[in-house]
Amino acid sequence: MNCQDHLYKNMDPKSVARRWFLERCGIGLGGIALGELLGATEGAAAADPLAPKSPHFPAKAKRVIFLFMAGAPSHLELFDYKPALAKFNGTSPPAELLKGYRAAFINPNSKLLGPKFKFAKHGGQDAELSELLPHLASIVDDVAIVKSMTTDAFNHAPAQILMNTGSQQFGRPSLGAWATYGLGSESKNLPGFVVFSSGKKGPSGGNSNWGSGFLPTLHQGVLFRGSGDPVLYLSNPRGVDHGVQRDVVDAVRMLNQSRLDVVGDPEISTRINAFETAFRMQESAPEAMDLTREPKHVLDLYGAQPGKPSFANNCLLARRLIERGVRIVELFHEAWDQHGNLVNDLKANCRDTDKASAALVSDLKQRGLLDDTLVIWGGEFGRTPMVQGGDDGRDHHPNAFTMWLAGGGIKRGVTHGETDDLGFRVARNPVHVHDLHATILHLLGFDHTKLTYRSQGRDFRLTDVSGRVVKELLA
Repeated sequence: MNCQDHLYKNMDPKSVARRWFLERCGIGLGGIALGELLGATEGAAAADPLAPKSPHFPAKAKRVIFLFMAGAPSHLELFDYKPALAKFNGTSPPAELLKGYRAAFINPNSKLLGPKFKFAKHGGQDAELSELLPHLASIVDDVAIVKSMTTDAFNHAPAQILMNTGSQQFGRPSLGAWATYGLGSESKNLPGFVVFSSGKKGPSGGNSNWGSGFLPTLHQGVLFRGSGDPVLYLSNPRGVDHGVQRDVVDAVRMLNQSRLDVVGDPEISTRINAFETAFRMQESAPEAMDLTREPKHVLDLYGAQPGKPSFANNCLLARRLIERGVRIVELFHEAWDQHGNLVNDLKANCRDTDKASAALVSDLKQRGLLDDTLVIWGGEFGRTPMVQGGDDGRDHHPNAFTMWLAGGGIKRGVTHGETDDLGFRVARNPVHVHDLHATILHLLGFDHTKLTYRSQGRDFRLTDVSGRVVKELLA
């Protein structure tokens, strides 16, 4: 601290009073205070790698709930009504339409298949929706429907991994991992990124859909179960009480910290954080997952039944978790791969998901949470206008599909983009998976080109080397 005392050496010492000291030395004191504050902040960040962080600019969304319809819903039966497809049902598609086209399983020259369900217009923007989605119809003025999605992959595992990580290759960080890397978590007692799975089986892309890739593993998603212990082995074994468990965690932490101080490996920090989070979760997670605490009218709104795992339960649990500071919740429902039995399976899938999806949006809105919670609904690709399996199935189709978004800075009651007369290709305002990711990160407060992590000698990002923010979707 420099108080320039040489300028005052002929002054009466009594006149060098407190006012002079504060006036002349304030910068030095401020520097000391700022240094202490910065030191405390850096120390907190070092102690807790998931401490909340500020994005590049003010965010519209603080958290994300992704309702992932794994297996790929048919946009042609749910969102994208095509009278021409109905008119030319059973005929061959135009030859020029198929030039250079590759299907996953069927011969591209397979006959056209008209839509299997009735459509009607709903809401202030006359959005056309299938009769299978009556609950979505009731909230359609709160959502933005994107009919012009495209992707690069036409098989499930690579397409799911692309939708979740921005790459068809294994080993890249997932959207949730990027979000917690950039923002941290607002929860001390629960993971920042939680995953649920329902439906017939888990997603084809497996754990890579919520992995951390080359980011520190503390950013990976944590798979919660819909009943019993949220995470296996969360409960203490018989004879181990809370105090004994605390002593064990403290002892392990000391050993890990000692090693971390020597080698500086961030994975050791991840392990320390994992043990501490697991210890705190032993008390917080069972309470957060206890649906019996919800009133009957809320359970009825979702169609949730405590103790009976379901997509409806998972939607309600997602709301409870984001209320407790969890940053990202992703719900996988793997049931939409209708190569055959299209009519019956779509009816069942929509019974399982439509009510709860709409309830989640309504519930968040009623609680004042929708404005800063981004809800996303969709799968990895669409289904072909051509038939598979007699007259009751559709093949994989990456050229065009539909997703919807709500809350978190998304414009309400709009439909974005359109496909051609047969629902085969995007005809207007295409939105690639990278564009969707760029838009999500923008809503979370990030320039997607600047949220990067250096690995293997270069900087990586979620949107790879492309992607644009879809400004037409922003409120």
